[in-house]
Amino acid sequence: MEGFLFQASIYLAAAVVAVPFAARLGLGSVLGYLAAGILIGPVFGLVGSETKDLQHFAEFGVVMMLFLIGLELEPRALWDMRHKLLGLGGLQVILSTAAIMGIAMAYGQSWSVALAIGLTLSLSSTAIVLQTLSEKGLMQTAGGRNVFSVLLTQDIAVIPILAFLPLLALGSLAGVLPDGSISVDPEQVEDAHKAVGAHGGEVSQGAEAAYKAMNFIEALPGWGVTLVTLGAIAAIIVTGIFATRPVFRYIHSANLREMYTAIALLIVVGISFLMMLVGLSPALGAFLAGVVLASSEFRHELETDLEPFKGLLLGLFFITVGAGINFELLFADAPLLVGMALLVIIVKGLILYGLASVFNLKGRDRWLFSLALAQAGEFGFVLVSFSVATSVIPGDVAETLLLVIALSMLITPLLFILYDIISKRMEESGVITPDEIDEEGPVIIAGVGRFGQMVNRLVQASGFKTVVLDHNPDTIAVMRRFGFKAFLGDPTRPDILRKAGLKDARVLVVALDDPKAALHLIAYARRQRPDLHIVTRAHDRTDVYQQFQAGADDIVREMFDSSLRAGRYVLEQMGLSEFEASEAQRMFYTHDRESVRELAKLWRPDVPPAENKAYVARAKELQKDLETAFLNRVDQEKKSA
Repeated sequence: MEGFLFQASIYLAAAVVAVPFAARLGLGSVLGYLAAGILIGPVFGLVGSETKDLQHFAEFGVVMMLFLIGLELEPRALWDMRHKLLGLGGLQVILSTAAIMGIAMAYGQSWSVALAIGLTLSLSSTAIVLQTLSEKGLMQTAGGRNVFSVLLTQDIAVIPILAFLPLLALGSLAGVLPDGSISVDPEQVEDAHKAVGAHGGEVSQGAEAAYKAMNFIEALPGWGVTLVTLGAIAAIIVTGIFATRPVFRYIHSANLREMYTAIALLIVVGISFLMMLVGLSPALGAFLAGVVLASSEFRHELETDLEPFKGLLLGLFFITVGAGINFELLFADAPLLVGMALLVIIVKGLILYGLASVFNLKGRDRWLFSLALAQAGEFGFVLVSFSVATSVIPGDVAETLLLVIALSMLITPLLFILYDIISKRMEESGVITPDEIDEEGPVIIAGVGRFGQMVNRLVQASGFKTVVLDHNPDTIAVMRRFGFKAFLGDPTRPDILRKAGLKDARVLVVALDDPKAALHLIAYARRQRPDLHIVTRAHDRTDVYQQFQAGADDIVREMFDSSLRAGRYVLEQMGLSEFEASEAQRMFYTHDRESVRELAKLWRPDVPPAENKAYVARAKELQKDLETAFLNRVDQEKKSA
């Protein structure tokens, strides 16, 4: 027990010290976790062989992350991604495998070992990439969404890869029988059986049952395994649709907050076990369950309960990656190993850049897509271990391969820093590529400064979908960091408006800082959609008149409402009741709106208002009408009193 507490203290202390330091330097939390692992492992030797066992536990962080991502996606959204999943993701895996396989064969590896190496290194790091994208607010960009599509394809691809690798088994490493089949050492089976139990000792009844179930599934014919696999997936879908509501009501009846956390963990752990039982990826099963529950009213509850576990386990996973790096082997041939890791990154990066060009990703999105996926991933550790166990890859090659994977993951945060530098330079040079807008909504909000943000929050909180557009990358990044979806692009461009759904929208909110751009947008939208309701922001009365003539319906002056509220507070302090002050505010508001509409008919853009005689005369009349209305209200109040 003391040993466990000591190790736990080491891991937590390393994270607490290194991660905030890395974040303050702008390096991101992932690099901080990796550095913490290197410090407590290879550098100071505070942790040892238990790191590998801990890594299997920490991989649940990846499973939870995919479950939470699934909660953000409805089945329809996943169906809309099918072309990217099959096309972009599939091509990435195939081309990367072929390129790396060719390089491995050029360095003297047999075709079977080279193919296994190519398949292993074609996969990227789901944990590091998604964590970094979330931290930087890049998940909702076109590049981020395409990165996610490829990562999801790779997670799915792990299943057929695991099924295919044993077919590449080397006769020199495995016992090949005269009939061509591969022999299995009975002692290895017994060792595997014992490994299910605690410390290789007495096997518990639960572990025994799991072992028998796995043996049962492995003994089934191919069609039987397929049916069991489909049945497991169907069970997840049916349970998610029909059983969640009654289960959560039952949990709610206990009135214990920790029970919600328990059911959230049970969902993830149970699905993971079921997927492993039928030979599927736990991460894929968790993602599927998340998609099924995306439309559930318990979605936010699950997110809240699992988010802390996900963050800690992912951090623990990154620490174990850093602690598990074999620096003795690395220092023995550092130039070669670092060169191999860089070669993998360069080869995959070039392939990704080419695919991004083919699939019409531009500017910063193309660079994000190319740099984010260029490394090898955590599933590579699984595939290497599996390849050695099934006699596909020799042990010495596996050791080198594990180091190349770890080094490429260690370099990944630096690739994101490189992306930030490229992105900033493109922004300074004026080269801004708009996001790929793949959503439409009844409300389009053009511009999300202080005004547009408040409108967006109110409308979304009321349950209506919005499509938010802004040309400022920093503003979009801030919104994404707070969880609001927004698209980078110039709202005055017809193609951007068309993709945002101008044809079918019900309301357009024009909240742009530039008055000329706002007028241009109002006029264009009115020409395209005479029936569209346009709500606009104006700086002053001149803007109001111009926007009214351009076709705006509801025009809000920046300081008008706040000034009225301040005036109401003054009236309350001068002795009016809260009701009387509110009525005065309402009367002034109504009269002013009518006055503005009247004066807009007389306003001329080529004549200053003070020199427009008709305008000045009508303004005086309207002011007298306002004073008369207030005097009449006061007289009525005195009579009623």
